[in-house]
Amino acid sequence: MLKYCIQGFLLGLAYVAPIGMQNIYVINTAVSKNKLRAYQVAFITSFFDISLALACFFGMGTLMEKSKIIRATVLFIGCIAVVYIGIQLIRSTPNAEKEVDVNKPLIEVIITCFMVTWINPQAIIDGSLLLGGFKASLPHAASTLFILGVCLASFFWFTSVATIVSIFKQSFNRKVLRIINIICGAVIIYYGLKLGYSFLQIII
Repeated sequence: MLKYCIQGFLLGLAYVAPIGMQNIYVINTAVSKNKLRAYQVAFITSFFDISLALACFFGMGTLMEKSKIIRATVLFIGCIAVVYIGIQLIRSTPNAEKEVDVNKPLIEVIITCFMVTWINPQAIIDGSLLLGGFKASLPHAASTLFILGVCLASFFWFTSVATIVSIFKQSFNRKVLRIINIICGAVIIYYGLKLGYSFLQIII
């Protein structure tokens, strides 16, 4: 059963690592502020990211468990959407130098972290398709271990980003971010194809 936790961890890394607003905010904070503020932002971002992952996994996933038609539809759409996301990541050129305001009181940091995570329709849709789709394709007993792995990945990723960027501020450039996106894009495409395989199993 440990393999499901590991699968969740790997998928969680691939899902959270691509350079988006969450990562830009954590990176820019680590570059321009002290380690205390960098870790505060990392922990708060992890909290909201994990809460969104749980909502997507148990909300959409539970709905799909109750209907074979909904499950097949979401797996099919999810396969296409996730593969597309992976391709776009591989083709994209991240910009870690994008301006983000990090000179804020802690309460404003919390609000900002909440907004870049929850007030983001694309993140909710992508999370529901990816995590909800996998819940529908997993054995019932494996669901808890899988989502635990996803949650651990989120915490590990954001705290690692804060630590690494704080230490190697001068070396964390666009080339490094580009490599991250290529690796994560390839992993996400793989998981998208797995959703497609689960869809074929249902219809066949």
